[in-house]
Amino acid sequence: MAHGSQRRIARRTGLAATLGFAAVLLSGCSIDNAVLRFGWPSGVTPQAESMRVLWTWSVVAALAMGVLVWGLTFWTVTFHRKKKDSPDFPRQTAYNVPLELMYTAVPFVIIAVLFYFTVVVQNFVNDKEHGQADVVVDVTAYQWNWKFGYRTIDMQDGTPFYDGADPDTPQVTAAGQEAEGDDEHGEAYGPIHGKERGDLSYLQYNKIETVGTSEEIPVLVLPTNRRIEFVLASSDVVHSFWVPEFLFKRDVLPNPEENHSDNSFQISEIEREGAFVGRCAEMCGTYHAMMNFEVRAVSPEAFAEYIDLRKPVEDGGQGLSNAEALAAIGEEPLSVTTVPFETRRDVQTAIPFRADN
Repeated sequence: MAHGSQRRIARRTGLAATLGFAAVLLSGCSIDNAVLRFGWPSGVTPQAESMRVLWTWSVVAALAMGVLVWGLTFWTVTFHRKKKDSPDFPRQTAYNVPLELMYTAVPFVIIAVLFYFTVVVQNFVNDKEHGQADVVVDVTAYQWNWKFGYRTIDMQDGTPFYDGADPDTPQVTAAGQEAEGDDEHGEAYGPIHGKERGDLSYLQYNKIETVGTSEEIPVLVLPTNRRIEFVLASSDVVHSFWVPEFLFKRDVLPNPEENHSDNSFQISEIEREGAFVGRCAEMCGTYHAMMNFEVRAVSPEAFAEYIDLRKPVEDGGQGLSNAEALAAIGEEPLSVTTVPFETRRDVQTAIPFRADN
């Protein structure tokens, strides 16, 4: 009687666990819901969605394996322990070759499946259609802020191609830091592969730029439904470009070529309009916590109007500032995703947020 009661309890426990697991899986019409994201934000790009799906199913697989292992453990403890009134041990399954082969093979299959889907997602995230980006953005990080510029714009909807590169801007180099000599191949060498210390000639300059200051968080305006390429570089130390809704970050290095880094990446599109906070995710010095920015996604039509407003007068634009152009297309002129704080570098305490700030 007691043995039958134990079996009923085990069946009911297993049924409850199965129903609970099914409830988690069926907790929303779409797999992208707050429960099945397991702490991840909802992405706004196809690359972000691909990574979020991989994350969701990896956790689901881990939970399923956990339920199986926990179930087997409790089943063994409950039904295969030595009984008080019997001198015999429970039936042993040592040296069960088929069972041991299964224990060995199953983990390899699980690892292989996870590895396959990880590679597929990674290749999709890192894929770049060279020369096919509708908007190419230069991202320059520096202690402790950001500079954004539009290198090229070709909206492929009748909007004329715009070359925003500014090769005439003087490059910044440190004075008095000359190369130290020639190596055995007759090539100059110095502090950084023959370059002067502080040589920033690798940085890009643009006719339309948004520069962050201690008083204003920079807002990078981008169109929805367009392929966008980001070209990253730092003017000093290592920083990191991170928009949480992109679901990944990218290191921003000085001297990208000398550091053998691929300093560009693409997103297929931003799928919805909105404002998305961006941060530096690499500890880069005293005011690292203040190194924020914002991505403002607007419709392609509003973006084309924004660019026309920001173009220099000599290029047929109005030469408006970033805030003025945002206000002109009906957007908030300042960042809306970062709680206001005291940005002066000599003050390191936050101020309380008020609606009238």
